[in-house]
Amino acid sequence: MPLSRRHFLFGSAALATTVVGLAGCNASAGSAGEEATPSAAATGAEEGAYPVTIAHKYGSTTIESAPQRVVTVGLKEQDDCVALGVVPVASTWWFDPGKDNKLFGPWATDALGDAAEPKVLTDADGIQFEQVAELNPDLIIGVYSGMKQEDYDKLSKLAPTVAPLKEYQEWGVPWDAQAAVVGQALGRPQQMTQLIEDAKKRVQTVKESNPEFAGRTAMSATPWEGVFVYGEQDPRGRLLTDLGFTFPPEVTKAIPDAWGGNISTEKVELLDVDAIVWLVEGNGQKEIESNKAYTSLAVHREGREVFTSPGDGMYEAFSFLTVLSIGYLVEQLGPRLKKAVDGDPGTTS
Repeated sequence: MPLSRRHFLFGSAALATTVVGLAGCNASAGSAGEEATPSAAATGAEEGAYPVTIAHKYGSTTIESAPQRVVTVGLKEQDDCVALGVVPVASTWWFDPGKDNKLFGPWATDALGDAAEPKVLTDADGIQFEQVAELNPDLIIGVYSGMKQEDYDKLSKLAPTVAPLKEYQEWGVPWDAQAAVVGQALGRPQQMTQLIEDAKKRVQTVKESNPEFAGRTAMSATPWEGVFVYGEQDPRGRLLTDLGFTFPPEVTKAIPDAWGGNISTEKVELLDVDAIVWLVEGNGQKEIESNKAYTSLAVHREGREVFTSPGDGMYEAFSFLTVLSIGYLVEQLGPRLKKAVDGDPGTTS
């Protein structure tokens, strides 16, 4: 089966996860068929929030009133929900940010509080329509998903469904646009606007604290059949430009589209940027550092690299960009990028 964008969302570790399979993950969290309680704090909508109509890739969806049983089939909208005090009855598992295959990373601990985590759905074989149906949802959210027209048609028969946004490439929706849509769907647009503004201030603080980022080129990548580069319309690429960096235009020209693509060994010089954030797992870093063509580049010789790997928190947060995780991320990533561009090969990031 050809590799899709879904395989590259979490770097090379995502590929390993796909091979192993996700069907057995998080048995302790309960199966979708068990009795589920209504979404925690599903009431409390802002005055005048409903009815609301949300435009998306497959038309538009009208939500008449505050949902009581929210199911997320996108990969990270559970963060947006709990940021507003709404815990879905079920959410889709993407990765294990800590242990026990939980749905939330450490950045969501305070927002989740003492609430029980949602039941776990997986998407290893596509959306689990039967399990979703058994949950009797009154709202289905799939903004950050690979939802197809036929998927949307099936889900819409179960409950009002918010599909990916038509303005963005698949898996390329910005974290703030995703959050804003979830805020509308849950009837709390003003509350979400404030959360987005607060998160952006944390990004801006890191940017202003590091004026040396301005005008420098940066990108993120993972080793796969050479090197897979995440493009300027991938959330990771967007974040680096939000911090003041410039995405190298010659790389945009060299990859299939603005979301990302492979760089062949013959074009390895395109990786010679002012800073590169690597997502690696297993022997990925050794694999990169054994490539003589790459190690001859200044980006390596001058220590302009930031390596992140599963379990370090930053690896997960860099891909799981949400209104909750972005502040957590930039406060760790900022100092490491600062070391990467300081011009001193002796400092390691």
